[in-house]
Amino acid sequence: MVLRTFPVLLLCAALVPALSGCFPLAAGGLVAGALAVDDRRTLATQAEDRTIQLKAESRIAEQFRGRANVNVTAYNRRVLLTGEVPDANARAEAARMAGAVENVVSVANELQIGGMSSMTARSNDSILTGKVKGNMVDDPQVQANTVKVVTEASVVYLMGLVTREEGDRAAAAAARTSGVKQVVKVFEYIPAPPRAAEKK
Repeated sequence: MVLRTFPVLLLCAALVPALSGCFPLAAGGLVAGALAVDDRRTLATQAEDRTIQLKAESRIAEQFRGRANVNVTAYNRRVLLTGEVPDANARAEAARMAGAVENVVSVANELQIGGMSSMTARSNDSILTGKVKGNMVDDPQVQANTVKVVTEASVVYLMGLVTREEGDRAAAAAARTSGVKQVVKVFEYIPAPPRAAEKK
């Protein structure tokens, strides 16, 4: 199992956003009750991320018109690009276009040069993402609700606002998932809260 860490930014404690709230999610009758999901982004930032993602996807799709498979994920104004492009110029152009979207702070360009993946491969990636999330939920040491999971060609990318300890635990849970070839951390690290003994 390969575990790779993408360069990340360390936030100072004053910039850590407060918990934005809890949202009940029903699992279509398969899970009794509701699961409260804590998102460390503010509601405004969550909305901004959706806007960033839609704009980047639209601009890139218009540029390549079916010649590339570029997936855009935005988290806390940081963009992750995954998928396949025909050549190095296309790879660089996709990253440039994503970075030009309003309010984007950084772009992690994980696009691969080669032919576009099949629908079967993409379906397998979706299944693998579900397995990884399941392993995180099952592990009481993992803050699953703070981690965004993206899978491309059986490579798992992890995004989120996490402490280093949380990130390491999430990556370990992903790495032990059957079928995962590699785990790439694209986390944005935040300071760990003081331990109980340190509080005054």
